[in-house]
Amino acid sequence: MNKQVTIYCASSPKVPKIYFDSAEELTRLLVEAGYGIRYGGGAKGLMGIVADTALEFGGKITGIIPRFMIDVEWEHKGVTEMIHVKTMHQRKELLIDGTQAVIALPGGIGTLEELFEVMSWKKLGQFPHPIILLNTNNYYDPLIEMSKRMVDESFMRSEHNHLWKVVSEPSEVVPAILATNPWGPQVINFASV
Repeated sequence: MNKQVTIYCASSPKVPKIYFDSAEELTRLLVEAGYGIRYGGGAKGLMGIVADTALEFGGKITGIIPRFMIDVEWEHKGVTEMIHVKTMHQRKELLIDGTQAVIALPGGIGTLEELFEVMSWKKLGQFPHPIILLNTNNYYDPLIEMSKRMVDESFMRSEHNHLWKVVSEPSEVVPAILATNPWGPQVINFASV
């Protein structure tokens, strides 16, 4: 089976170095473990370091980017497998089409929006694969607390706090994916849903 994961992450080049280091280590570990990577196609920030590291270590990386982002020169020019789409909706759909896991690195509004959409799909039974939150530098602690509050105040059931697996270190990501889904036959194709 073609092992493929999707990475959601920031495009800002101004984030602290600890996040770059973590993204670089994670990408190297994924490539060494034989995983292909799908990501948002950007050249800067954590997106850029994911692409650069995958290329440096000979990994398979696929970018998916809307045309308006190409027009403002956000596209990574070194990624040869780049899929151009018209809309953000198409981008998000293709990012998880055929993947077997989603990994969310620290990010901003776009990362959170992608994360919550795939969690919503998972909650509704439309995405059966692992969602891993890489909580570098405790970045996602407020989000985890908010999720607990949603349960405490009955906005969602307690089992929905298990839609994701939270890890602190890049070295924990691959074991978390394998523990959650040892590459069973369940690969969703959104074109057929």
